[in-house]
Amino acid sequence: MLGGILGYERERKRRSAGVRTHMLVAVGAALFVIGPLQGGMEIGDLSRVLQGIVQGIGFLGAGAIMVRTAQRQVEGLTTAANIWATAGIGIIAGLGLEATAVLSTVIVLIILAAVPLILPKHSEPD
Repeated sequence: MLGGILGYERERKRRSAGVRTHMLVAVGAALFVIGPLQGGMEIGDLSRVLQGIVQGIGFLGAGAIMVRTAQRQVEGLTTAANIWATAGIGIIAGLGLEATAVLSTVIVLIILAAVPLILPKHSEPD
């Protein structure tokens, strides 16, 4: 649900990755943590799983970034960063740290809502 909330914010702004994408990223990240833990993996060995999640989400986020050379503009960076943060929230939820996941979601929403009000429009294309 937390991923869906973040995706709704992106979808409301008509960005490429919306509710479904963010929900799937959060659920997928949580499953990649929950599965190994339930399978008996030691918490100390989970770092390899986390590295794989971060790397995979990096590729997904890269797909959200578009470079428009004619306008000398890069679009999708905020969406890519939001996907990355959503994966982190999914990981935290998968580790059973629900309060931290909820607080992190609130922080991301504040960043997405407040920063555009503080900074000039031209400084953040996405």
